[in-house]
Amino acid sequence: MITGEQVPALRAGVNRYPLLKRSYREIKAAADAAIAQPVTVPVPKDGGGGVTHEQHKKNYTGILNCGIVYQLTGNKKYADYVKELLLQYAAKYESWPLHPARKNNKESGRIFWQSLNDFVWQVYTIQGYDLVYDAIDPKDREEIEAHLFLPILQFFTGHCAYIFNSIHNHGTWCLAAVGLTGYVLNKPEYVQMALKGSKLDGKSGYWAQLDQLFSPDGYYAEGPYYQRYALFPFLIFAKAIQNHQPRLHVFEYRNKLLAKAINSMLQCTYTNGAIFPLNDAIKDKTSETWELVYGVDIAYSDINNSNDLLDVAQQQGRVIVSDAGLKVAKAVYEKKATPFKYVSEWLSDGADGKAGGLGILRDGPNTDQQCVVLKATTQGMGHGHFDRLNLLYYDNGTEVFSDYGAARFLNIESKGGGGYLPENNSWAKQTVAHNTLVVDRVSDFKGSLEQAQATHPDLVYFNAKPGLQVMSAEEKNAYEGVVLNRVTALITIPELKKPLLLDVFTALSNGEHQYDLPFWYNGQLVDASFQFKAFAGELKPMGDKFGYQHIWLNAAAALNKEAGSITFLNKNRFYTTHFTSENPLTVNFVTTGANDPAMNLTTSRAFMLSRKSSGNATLVSITETHGVTDPVYETVTGAVPAISGVTLINNSEGKKTIVFWVNGKKEYRVTINYNDKNNFINLK
Repeated sequence: MITGEQVPALRAGVNRYPLLKRSYREIKAAADAAIAQPVTVPVPKDGGGGVTHEQHKKNYTGILNCGIVYQLTGNKKYADYVKELLLQYAAKYESWPLHPARKNNKESGRIFWQSLNDFVWQVYTIQGYDLVYDAIDPKDREEIEAHLFLPILQFFTGHCAYIFNSIHNHGTWCLAAVGLTGYVLNKPEYVQMALKGSKLDGKSGYWAQLDQLFSPDGYYAEGPYYQRYALFPFLIFAKAIQNHQPRLHVFEYRNKLLAKAINSMLQCTYTNGAIFPLNDAIKDKTSETWELVYGVDIAYSDINNSNDLLDVAQQQGRVIVSDAGLKVAKAVYEKKATPFKYVSEWLSDGADGKAGGLGILRDGPNTDQQCVVLKATTQGMGHGHFDRLNLLYYDNGTEVFSDYGAARFLNIESKGGGGYLPENNSWAKQTVAHNTLVVDRVSDFKGSLEQAQATHPDLVYFNAKPGLQVMSAEEKNAYEGVVLNRVTALITIPELKKPLLLDVFTALSNGEHQYDLPFWYNGQLVDASFQFKAFAGELKPMGDKFGYQHIWLNAAAALNKEAGSITFLNKNRFYTTHFTSENPLTVNFVTTGANDPAMNLTTSRAFMLSRKSSGNATLVSITETHGVTDPVYETVTGAVPAISGVTLINNSEGKKTIVFWVNGKKEYRVTINYNDKNNFINLK
């Protein structure tokens, strides 16, 4: 990340450009804290989050930080720290067996409980070693390389060969570690293996991963959360390839795929930086993570110096202390930043871009934007959830209709060893945990990863025309004998300040089925257009499998007409969801927490639209944003919704018309023509 020719400019830059200066001070403070402590290389013992686990993590960050500070100060004490630490590892590494806390031999590391962490350790450590290389005596270098780095290369390409050759984020970290180490140790045979796979046939390795894990739009097969994670090794290795073998034109590969991957990753965030929590996602992650700091800086420096990337860099508040970070910090200092361009778009999935995708609709400025996400992607491999046609909705800087993400407390050892909890499978992955239709209270594909991975939804229609943005996708395989279609739109009408969120979910079937459509909402219920019965003192789970065993049924209402509405308050703003169907619905109010003896689940709330149907079924909702509360001045305005009289007419497989009224006066009609792509939706 730091080339010799840029060191003088980097040394000057850390004293001139505020963003770089702040970033360097953080690294130098961390490096000083590291060298102030005794060099400690414990025998590996603990799982994620344990004492030895965390010490080895501190060691690899200390090695890289001290390497950077050595380059910028020339103070040999930082290089000596790295040397002593690596000599201790070299004296012990070969005697360490597979980690005692491993879950299985296949994916075990030596330093950490899973080999993935070993790969991460090496990616950081080899960079630090490279930065202090010339300050270490040749005899000590020989000791470190012969008894640490070469055994690591052999372990990664031997014992871990299955992972090294896999098309998966673990494989990305492994091959990046091997490739970087090959460059530093001048072992071109290992670089070639990293690029083309251990058999050098191109069926695996770096190029194959770029080909198979990313769509032409840069969307990553495992979803946004793991795209963030995988980008780090993809980009660091790319930067090394560009430095050492520029003739390979890595940043031009597949029509600048890496630039598209960085952009699509940023587009998979809301304006507050939150990453869309699809599949196995930890919801605390934002665009401020180090992986995206690297992504933004390298994208600006090496691929596409678009000034809106500088806006993201400013929000991140730090840069890499590197050649790339220098360019970004200089450009920010020169006030070149422009607001980041969040756009409405369809991000295709699949290596050929024909395996469904992710639809994103946006309206409004970055300071107060509505954002709707329709998930119609492939399964996402082992980290995927059974959530075909899932919906997310953001507004006012927060989630409105949310996704649970993963059931995991990352690196908190007391919670399942820091790994995924059992409830990740029994709850978080199940269809009912998402804002999508559940048929017969069974998850998509009956929870079979193999079946889900074999198929994908299809794009029906996408148009981001201002004022009437719409997207639609279809799922034919999730339930035998049932075809699912979802149409989602942002509709602007002059009477309202914010667009309406229209959602039309259709199930086509000849049989009789139970349909449940939950909306997992954030906020507090404040009103409903109907009376409901609360089950106080007699809470029961809604079922015994496919996630229903984790849901408390708090209250319910069997409606005697086809329409109703629910209003909830979220972050001082009101949201009313008006809904209708061909037949009366049952509305269930539910929360998570049932059958959770270890208290692993966090509390979520939903209202669930339910009905039994012979033949086709359509569930329509219009979510209206209105009003505001001010708890400081104790004022409330606009608490009553403007929409009323939502009905469904002309309901056939090919055409549907939804009618609603505004302020009891103005009638609007939305017509969806499923068989006419040139006239798919109309508003009158």
